[in-house]
Amino acid sequence: MNNILEIKNLYKNYQTKEKEYEVLNNINFKLKEGDFLAIVGPSGAGKSTILSIIANLENKTSGEIIKKDNLKIGYMLQDDSLMPFLNILDNCLLGLKIQKKYNKDNIKMVKNV
Repeated sequence: MNNILEIKNLYKNYQTKEKEYEVLNNINFKLKEGDFLAIVGPSGAGKSTILSIIANLENKTSGEIIKKDNLKIGYMLQDDSLMPFLNILDNCLLGLKIQKKYNKDNIKMVKNV
């Protein structure tokens, strides 16, 4: 069975005015269809950062992310991210707009989910 997701040598650093912080250091794993993976650790360990990078919400410092071509990834953020000035539908369509995938077919799909 082939991998649907593989993470190789993933690193993430954050830069402040005073210092650079290494949040992820050489993260590696492979997932096959049907696998279950739990990412556990204390607050600030990088769990959400890993998910944000996999979902293309955040850039990695280095490493490789290999996804099966038709793999769709989504997850619920720790904090809600609704834009109070948008209605429910427009909040749901926001990701499509950001990814420049806002078209009639995708709008129809969101309305039918």
